[in-house]
Amino acid sequence: MSERKVLSKYYPPEFDPSKLTRTPRHLRPSGPKLIKVRLMAPFSMKCTSCGEYIYKGRKFNAQKETTDQKYLNISIFRFYIKCTRCSGEITFKTDPKNMDYTCERGAKRNFEIWRDGKGDEIDETDEERLDRLQREEAEAEEMEERNAMAELEQKMEDSKREMKIADALDEIRTRNARIERGEKGGLGVEEALAGVRDQVEEERLRAEREDEEMARMAFEEGNREKVLLEELDEEKLNGSNGMARGEADRAAMPPPSFDRVKKARKVMVPALVKKAEPSKPPPAPASSLGLIDYASDSD
Repeated sequence: MSERKVLSKYYPPEFDPSKLTRTPRHLRPSGPKLIKVRLMAPFSMKCTSCGEYIYKGRKFNAQKETTDQKYLNISIFRFYIKCTRCSGEITFKTDPKNMDYTCERGAKRNFEIWRDGKGDEIDETDEERLDRLQREEAEAEEMEERNAMAELEQKMEDSKREMKIADALDEIRTRNARIERGEKGGLGVEEALAGVRDQVEEERLRAEREDEEMARMAFEEGNREKVLLEELDEEKLNGSNGMARGEADRAAMPPPSFDRVKKARKVMVPALVKKAEPSKPPPAPASSLGLIDYASDSD
């Protein structure tokens, strides 16, 4: 059996330690270091060599490279993967400006409706960036104001609720104090409760009386209006009857005459007044029989 802890090492007879050389750091080849990593595809893509679709989240054994590019002192990394069908090399790198990834070569990123249609070609100027930041700050301030108004309304509702609770507690304390005073004065709990019930009953009766009085006044007002309307109708009816009667009388009167009327003269001396002669009867008309006889053909 071999030892559990190797304390002595085997050196073959042909071992020559002079042949072991170490290259200094400044003489070592410099260049980008590739680190093997395990990752998932950050977006869905289509291979430009074979047309294979690679969905988002598929796992790959990739190589990670640190580039010399930086954005706001943030390093940009490049990843190398191979197509699952044709083994073609696909390269993409990080995009800290847009918080996304950029496909470089070997594949084409699929269209995603939630992304901007222009894609990665957007270059925002300083003025546009400032405008966007100011707009975002204004929206944030508006949201804060809305939240402040909502908090104020909530505080008002809470204060109203607390006031109602305090009023209810005061009423309970007042009732308890009344009951205690009744007990100290020789009255029992039942007598105090009976007094409270009597007060409640009196308030209820008073409210009922007020309702009845209001109903009676409303009923009397309605009757008064009804009587006034009836009187007005009677007056209108009487007026129409009087007008009809006057029109009938005017229609029965003879039409006015414009002929001259002679007035009788007044005699100052009665002796000079001529006595009216008695009227003579008119002569009788001639008999028509004689004429008939005279003119007859019998003679």
